[in-house]
Amino acid sequence: MEKLKITLILLSALLFRPPHLFTQTAAVQGFVKTDGSLLEFATISLNDGEAGTATNEAGFFSIENLRPGTHQISATYLGFDVQTKTVSLKNGETASVHFDLSESASMLNQVVVTGTMKPTYVSDSPVKVEVLTAKFLDTYLPAAASSIVEGVKMVNGVQEVVACGVCFTNSISINGLPGPYTAVLMDGTPIYGNLASVYGLNGIPNMIIDRFEVIKGPNSTLYGSEAVAGVINIITKDPAKQPILAADVMGTTHLETFGNLAIAPKFGKTAGYIGLNYALINGFDDRNKDLFNDRINLDRYSLFTKWNFHRKSGKKLTLAGKYYYEDRRNGVEAFLDNRNYRHLRGSSKIYGESIYTKRAELFGTYELPTAENLRLDYSMSHHLQDSYYGDAFYKAEQDIAFANFIWDKQLSKHGLMVGLTSRYQRYDDNSVATATGADRQFTPGIFVQDEWETSKRLTFLTGARLDHYDKHGLIFSPRLSVKYKPEDWTTIRANFGTGFRIVNLFTEDHAFITGQRTVEIAEKLHPEKSYNGTINFNHIYTIGNSQGSFDLDAHLTYFTNKITPNYDLPGKIIYANTDGHAITRGIGLNVNQEFTFPLSMTLGFSLQKATQTERNEQGGLQTRAIEFSPDWSGLFNINYHWRKQGLTFAYSVRMTGPMALPAVFDLDENGQPLSQPRPERSRAFSFHSFQLTKQFSKTWSLYLGGQNLLDFVQPYSPLTGYNDPNSAVGFSQHFDTAYAYAPIHGREFYVGLKLKL
Repeated sequence: MEKLKITLILLSALLFRPPHLFTQTAAVQGFVKTDGSLLEFATISLNDGEAGTATNEAGFFSIENLRPGTHQISATYLGFDVQTKTVSLKNGETASVHFDLSESASMLNQVVVTGTMKPTYVSDSPVKVEVLTAKFLDTYLPAAASSIVEGVKMVNGVQEVVACGVCFTNSISINGLPGPYTAVLMDGTPIYGNLASVYGLNGIPNMIIDRFEVIKGPNSTLYGSEAVAGVINIITKDPAKQPILAADVMGTTHLETFGNLAIAPKFGKTAGYIGLNYALINGFDDRNKDLFNDRINLDRYSLFTKWNFHRKSGKKLTLAGKYYYEDRRNGVEAFLDNRNYRHLRGSSKIYGESIYTKRAELFGTYELPTAENLRLDYSMSHHLQDSYYGDAFYKAEQDIAFANFIWDKQLSKHGLMVGLTSRYQRYDDNSVATATGADRQFTPGIFVQDEWETSKRLTFLTGARLDHYDKHGLIFSPRLSVKYKPEDWTTIRANFGTGFRIVNLFTEDHAFITGQRTVEIAEKLHPEKSYNGTINFNHIYTIGNSQGSFDLDAHLTYFTNKITPNYDLPGKIIYANTDGHAITRGIGLNVNQEFTFPLSMTLGFSLQKATQTERNEQGGLQTRAIEFSPDWSGLFNINYHWRKQGLTFAYSVRMTGPMALPAVFDLDENGQPLSQPRPERSRAFSFHSFQLTKQFSKTWSLYLGGQNLLDFVQPYSPLTGYNDPNSAVGFSQHFDTAYAYAPIHGREFYVGLKLKL
């Protein structure tokens, strides 16, 4: 009986004791930092979201009431890689776990150089800079097959514009402005001239890119005449941080093959990088029944090398070089079959376009061994294009040498920068543009910039540039940028400036040498001038324990002397300085969100209007939309990382709104133009893609994906006049290649393999 009483008492004590006395608990605490700086409001999650918290203003976190056992604890912060650690907890124990995060593919807190020509964090830059890293690009795009052209389309408000429906020459448009208004830099140095912009940008593979930085808006003060719409600065990889050997091969369902091969040798403290990228595309596909191939055929090889030389002074010395060769062709099936184009180039009976491109580049930076911060940025390039567009032969050469000597000095709250620039350009072709000899230009210039941090909340960036052109004299370009931080997580930026541009029609407008339109220049063309302004509002926010960023942008560009091609008359392109003005304006919205579980997303939307106002035949002002500038565009990216399985899934959607199109006319059965043109406005469309990556080990991974998943192609052929019964295909006087505005190539899948040692 006594034993029974004891048993009942013990059972009652167990059943009716306070619940918290049953639970064996443990806790974990620690700090989150990066490069020695503590991070406030970093997200801490347990077991992929089972529990979570955020660090306080001192970078400290604590999670209590955890069950004993083994846990996975992760730290995330917008702009940094997720870091996960394993911790084993005993009952009643408080374990200390500390995190030191490194920068990720996100934009925030990347170190950038484009806005001010010197290193600064994105959050501290007085100029709004958008950054996409190699890691971000590899998440969404097949690295072996992608170039800078595919990469920049992942930035809201940036579009690829295709100028020809046969050879598919393309350019990069920012805020609705044509490609020649965008300056493309390599490691901060202008290296791409007008001729190179026709096909050369496709020769910048993602393999060599560490990151690229995009500035929307005027930057002529620092980077010269092409930087009217904005700047794309391609930062190449640091040789010291690359694996000894890296390889990447890929194939597609359309029998296209791509590959990268790179080595990173080291000699003492001097590090090098040598990489080869290739692309082989052949075959014929005529889905739209216009008798022409719907995709380009090409053999492309790009060899890149970069060296960081060790110096006892600790000063920087880099030297990089790239050689690019491309054999690009397209046309009717007889031109492409069995590589017949090699002996049919220039044929007046079988239409095809064949472009051989050879390009060599050399660029780098040399910091002088002086107490003052003095450096020389330099570049040299040679570009050769040997091409036939039907039976029209076009051969052109362009040589460019550039030097930028910069003095950088910190004076109290002022960051002063002074630069002396010089640019030499030689251009020669077989057209009337250089009938009397090669065109040579030497353009010296000087710029001054002052970054004045009046307080932790307010910064002014002022600058001015003066260039001398042989034909146009002195051209002055001022700039003003303001950054205001009303609170720690909110930043307002404003950027104002002027731009100018010297136009070279024969290298910038592909219609001059393809199709049957004739070019008319109505008058002596003067340099274009622009007045630009952009405003950006940025806010970093938290929702629960997750973190994100919100951006609102507005831009306005006003042109005088604007040179715009007029396609309204069939068979002609008429160029003239605008007797009036042109305006591009718009707003953009971007949201970046990183959740406590391994999911991140980006949502962007841009609304824009690009118009040209000029006098009509009656003397009144008439406003019309600028062709190929969409009314709106959108972007949605989302990726999920399943750590336990080593899987990363990424999905991307690009949306393009309606745009104005040139007036083109189909032919009737007699080969005469119809009375009404094709639609002069496009419909909205979207482009969907996904990529799944499986990381088997630190050494190798497999990726597969699909592009244009909805199989959308534009409803009309990009060509007109191809069905003229009175002439051979492609040789009609009504043949035109200017109606390309959307995908012509349908759904495609790919698979690739990566190796790193």
